[in-house]
Amino acid sequence: MYQSPFTPVGQWFSQPLESLHDRPPAPLLAWLLHPGSLTAALRHLSGNRFRVQVLSQRWAQPNLEERRALGLRNRQLALLREVLLYGDDTPWVYARSVLPEQTLRGPSRQLRQLDTRPLGELLFSEPGIRRGPIMLNRQRRNPRCTLPELAGEADLAWGRRSTFWLRRRPLLVAETFLQAFDPDCPPLAGPRPGRRENP
Repeated sequence: MYQSPFTPVGQWFSQPLESLHDRPPAPLLAWLLHPGSLTAALRHLSGNRFRVQVLSQRWAQPNLEERRALGLRNRQLALLREVLLYGDDTPWVYARSVLPEQTLRGPSRQLRQLDTRPLGELLFSEPGIRRGPIMLNRQRRNPRCTLPELAGEADLAWGRRSTFWLRRRPLLVAETFLQAFDPDCPPLAGPRPGRRENP
């Protein structure tokens, strides 16, 4: 049975410098707080040697904390998509996306069939996309996850999460930066989504 490789540690924070006792390293903090497309920034950093590996994509009930963030009732289903983002043939980021069923209607139905296409690339190509605050948290390694690609990962990693609104309907994207990701420069600036709108 599939096991997610990371789980959040406690509460998510939107103001890390004031709220977190343990702060991310400065080079990583710039990536955690990057408001533009992470996919585009990783493509640039890797010299376009970027790819997506799908770990799991299934219809299921999100966990309690995710349901609260999205305003979902207990029995509402969502498409749970978990992937690894590779740069230079090395896993750099683990991403978990929660796409509620009601969000994936109409023109947004295309997101049901992403395959190895990066979700972020499609989201940032949408003119009406809106992004809520970027929130940070530590992510704990799940010892029950036996993926060989993550065999050498540390027990804790830094992650971030945002709620996006696509055609006024919410979805949640969380990204965890893996041990091999050691940037020596800030992310390339790119287009930013608009301010948060009410769902």
